[in-house]
Amino acid sequence: MRADNPRENAPNRIPLPNGRWRRSCTGAMLAAALLVGVAPEANAANPWAQVADPSPGPARVIGEAAAGCISGAQALPDSGQGFLVTKRTRHRFFGHPELVEFIRQLGAKTDQHIGKRLVIGDLGQPRGGPMPNGHRSHQSGLDADIWLWMAPPYRQGENPPEPDEAPSMVSGDDSSVDPGRWGQDQGWLLKQVASNPAVDRIFVNAAIKAALCTEAEGDRGWLAKVRPWWHHRAHLHVRLRCPPGSPTCVSQPPLPAGDGCGSELAWWFSDEAKTPRPPTTPPAEKPLPKECNALVADKKKG
Repeated sequence: MRADNPRENAPNRIPLPNGRWRRSCTGAMLAAALLVGVAPEANAANPWAQVADPSPGPARVIGEAAAGCISGAQALPDSGQGFLVTKRTRHRFFGHPELVEFIRQLGAKTDQHIGKRLVIGDLGQPRGGPMPNGHRSHQSGLDADIWLWMAPPYRQGENPPEPDEAPSMVSGDDSSVDPGRWGQDQGWLLKQVASNPAVDRIFVNAAIKAALCTEAEGDRGWLAKVRPWWHHRAHLHVRLRCPPGSPTCVSQPPLPAGDGCGSELAWWFSDEAKTPRPPTTPPAEKPLPKECNALVADKKKG
């Protein structure tokens, strides 16, 4: 049984969770990279990745996560109370204002409850749309990747660091969570996200879902929003519901009944799930709504 489809000046020296260090970009390199977003050859074939700025006007989600775009998107700041954004050179830190506010509030709660900072990965491009690499979804301004590893608390005068790669929370064979990394903080974070009524779904590795099913106490209704998907060992992928003021936003089907901890979760540990057959033909890309074509064609006026 398959569940949801998430269609995923002096340089600072930064301590990473694996004990290594990484140097962040210098100011000139960062400024140039922000205009590009990803590799030039990838951008050349993808007009959405060439867009530098959101379109003017009110925010409006158009289409769906894997075939859509957004007008009037907002940029998530590089840091705030309880959060920091990594890999900003990818230029994927834009989303609907409700998504930006959701992250701000979640960061503040994390700071107050845990005393650490969330590391925020990709949101979407300035006007959404298909990305040249990395994701099939994240197109409509309602998706965000949040690391399950959390950064140390902010110290006065510190430049926000840019961590390298998120450490996996899952064992090497994907059979269970890694007890050396998974703990109460991660369970708290996922419950906080899933309990927010603005959240439609969360995608994580099946081992993480299984750990939540085992550890959850009391009300278990929030577990239904946590959906297993391949990979997603180090981060959660959150998707918000269609917001007000976006009549052309396409909602996902309702969630199945129950907490998702029964037979549908067991399937993810079967041989069929672990060794999926490759499709005989690549899946066809869904066409974008016509409104998106006008939005990307008008990119130079943003």
